[in-house]
Amino acid sequence: MPISKESQNKERRKKILKCSLDLFVEQGYFSTSIRDIIVRSGIGTGTFYNYFVDKEDILKALLEDFADQIISSISEYYTEEKDFYERFVETKRLTMEVFAQNKALSDIYSRVAGASNPIDQCLKAFEDKLLSFYSKNIQYGIKKGVFKSVPVAPIAYSILATEKFLLYKWIVLEDITKEEMLEMVVSFHETLAAGLLVNH
Repeated sequence: MPISKESQNKERRKKILKCSLDLFVEQGYFSTSIRDIIVRSGIGTGTFYNYFVDKEDILKALLEDFADQIISSISEYYTEEKDFYERFVETKRLTMEVFAQNKALSDIYSRVAGASNPIDQCLKAFEDKLLSFYSKNIQYGIKKGVFKSVPVAPIAYSILATEKFLLYKWIVLEDITKEEMLEMVVSFHETLAAGLLVNH
């Protein structure tokens, strides 16, 4: 049975993204040209532009897929674990494990901020997805009477800031190991969760 056009299109898009990511890691995002991506992907120039407008468009797609991957791995855990303290801590460990398993994407995420307005918009969309997810889960704990009634936004921002900083220390500065990064994230969230719980 022949492969459907839709499947072929999905596969081709996946191939362009994979080749782009490989090149971004090998050569750096800024040193990689669309021509490099076209050559590596083995597709025509016209075909490339059927899928992506420019390099920022590729970065946006990579980050969107990455955010979805993080959120889906956490969501799965959320449906299984009912203890709010455990859930609060372990979902952050899971988040960092997804970052750790996708070192190439984590590397790009840690390095490209401030490069251009479109890139910053990509990063903002990526982080907004995470912030929204973190906020909703804290609000849910407050609504259920398990967490204290506190302003949610500063907590969500501090979670993201801690994750970003420790990721940067591991990937860019190579100042800590992956294990130390995971341990520090968990330790921070254990302290934070203990402060949030009503009966603690």
